[in-house]
Amino acid sequence: MRSNTTIRGNRRHTLRVAAAVLTMAASLSLTACNGDDTTGQGDPSAASSASSSGGGSGKDDAGSGGSGGSEQGGGKDSAGKDSGGQGTAAGSGSGQNASVGKCRTDDLDISASDTTIDGDNEGSVAVTFLNSGGKGCVLSGFAGIDLKTSEGNLSAERTGQPADRMVLADGKSVSFNISYPMNDSGGSGVSITGLVVTPPGETKPYSLEWPGAATLPVTDGSGSPVKVGPIGSAGQGGAQ
Repeated sequence: MRSNTTIRGNRRHTLRVAAAVLTMAASLSLTACNGDDTTGQGDPSAASSASSSGGGSGKDDAGSGGSGGSEQGGGKDSAGKDSGGQGTAAGSGSGQNASVGKCRTDDLDISASDTTIDGDNEGSVAVTFLNSGGKGCVLSGFAGIDLKTSEGNLSAERTGQPADRMVLADGKSVSFNISYPMNDSGGSGVSITGLVVTPPGETKPYSLEWPGAATLPVTDGSGSPVKVGPIGSAGQGGAQ
């Protein structure tokens, strides 16, 4: 009979061999499973599910982008579209206005006429700008006005009227008003010998004859008695 020690040793050896076999089998099984997952052939339904999920994610991204565009364009939808249209129109208008230059002295035919009405306490002269430059140009604000007098140049002061910006089309004209006090003193007063006009924003003056009264009353020197209105302040108040 075998001794107990021998029997125990054989059992331990058997268990070790069995354990080693089980370990190898598990390792091989794990490798095979990994290989199946990598290729996607081990479980076709899982691969199909993953593919569908991936496609859905792509659509979500595109959908999310479209939805974001809708929100940005207008989450705002119709409002966004309207606003976009206005923006485009405003941009187009701004671009057109930006391309229109200011009216140059050389592009304007400048004339002046007496518009005083009998019985008025003040004299009045209308200065007219006719655009002969071949394209529209911008006028805004007040022209520079100087009267040549026997006492030297006398600059007109601006009235408090609002000065609007306007585009003067080629061939069109616009006028503004110059007012001055009548010389009712009985004295010789200050003689007016000429008129100098400088268009708004320009530095080149234009000289012409003064069509109004021949003299101004002598003043005490506290401010100019001659006033100039903004572009469009005479006649109909706009381009003709």
